Amino acid sequence: MIDPAFWRGMALGASLIMAIGAQNAFVLRQGILRRHVGIVVTVCAICDMALIAAGVAGMGGLIAAYPRFITIVTWGGAAFLFLYGLRAWRAAFRGAGALQADGSRAATQEMSWQRATGLVLMLSLLNPHVYLDTVILLGGIGAREPSPANVWFAGGAMIASILWFTALGYGARLLAPLFSRARAWQILDGVVGLMMWGLCAGLVAQQV
Repeated sequence: MIDPAFWRGMALGASLIMAIGAQNAFVLRQGILRRHVGIVVTVCAICDMALIAAGVAGMGGLIAAYPRFITIVTWGGAAFLFLYGLRAWRAAFRGAGALQADGSRAATQEMSWQRATGLVLMLSLLNPHVYLDTVILLGGIGAREPSPANVWFAGGAMIASILWFTALGYGARLLAPLFSRARAWQILDGVVGLMMWGLCAGLVAQQV
């Protein structure tokens, strides 16, 4: 029988992970392109699972005791988001082409799986909110569950992460007809650029 803590973990995990952010935007983009979707989804899920496990195991308290760690991640994340946003804006102004019938993007040199992996790792780990929300908040709540309910709680949160990234990555292909037009890509890249710079500004504002 499934422990009620499983459903509590799944509900809280889903509420935290489904917020629109840099990581989700990248998964959505790769899903529309149908490029390295399995790798991107797997990396996102593994990162989330590791952070959830660390939080429930008590790492959240350790991070909270050393705020300098969050400060370093915040500045690193802000710099990365600024550069990633700049890249998105350049693509928006250049107009990088439409989506072809085979799922590739015209007039665009697509990134390798190694580069996609590196980018999604940075988007997943250079985000202070990941540590604040997933490790400290979710992990702290899970750590207060008595054994074995804490394991059920962590499992529920992990399942929510796997389901969300899988649905986002592979469900994004339903938007492919819309992105057969170059203008749609320009709009998406512009929105992503705006989102990245907005997140960057928010991180910088926290430190000044």
